[in-house]
Amino acid sequence: MNRFLRKGMGRASLALGAALASTVLCVTVSEAAPVGASGIAGTASVARTADETACPVVYFDLGETLVHTAADGGITYRSGAASYLRALRERHIRIGLITNVPPSWGTTDAERAARLEKEVDAMWKDSAPFAWKDFGDRILTPRTGAERKPAPVLWERARTESGHCRLVFQAETAEEVDVAASLGYMPYQVGQPHRPAFLPVGLVQLLGHH
Repeated sequence: MNRFLRKGMGRASLALGAALASTVLCVTVSEAAPVGASGIAGTASVARTADETACPVVYFDLGETLVHTAADGGITYRSGAASYLRALRERHIRIGLITNVPPSWGTTDAERAARLEKEVDAMWKDSAPFAWKDFGDRILTPRTGAERKPAPVLWERARTESGHCRLVFQAETAEEVDVAASLGYMPYQVGQPHRPAFLPVGLVQLLGHH
């Protein structure tokens, strides 16, 4: 299981627009109130179109994004991940996973997700259990080897299943974040110096407001 969750860090940082970067650096994960629209007026990344509804969905990679696999195979939350997921849950923001697992783990997303949960839980070392229930049926995994990330299939499936909601994708690798951005997601590369660990909740909330 370790080899499916552990990844090398991305070689390059995601380049954010100046206005977005300013907003990210000024908003903390603990903020409950949405950032005012005037805070990033004119920023294309968060501009709403007429057919988008106020329902952001935040998708994550799993390994080294939300969880960390230690050298001994034990798995824990990455620093700040548990509180971040809790903050999204408290604000009724839906979340999902887009993650690679062996296609042989099942014939449906539900079967592969159940196997993933079993594998992770078997090596879980954190004091708090992983928040599987928060993801509902929004755990997307490859049906074939050709669908494995960074192929765009899983992001495209997530977009189809999310209707017209604004979508966010957060991961530790620049390559995956770049693919998501090219498909219209609000991208955020986690684990970068001098930036919040995750896309601030206030900015996620902003995506759900006119």
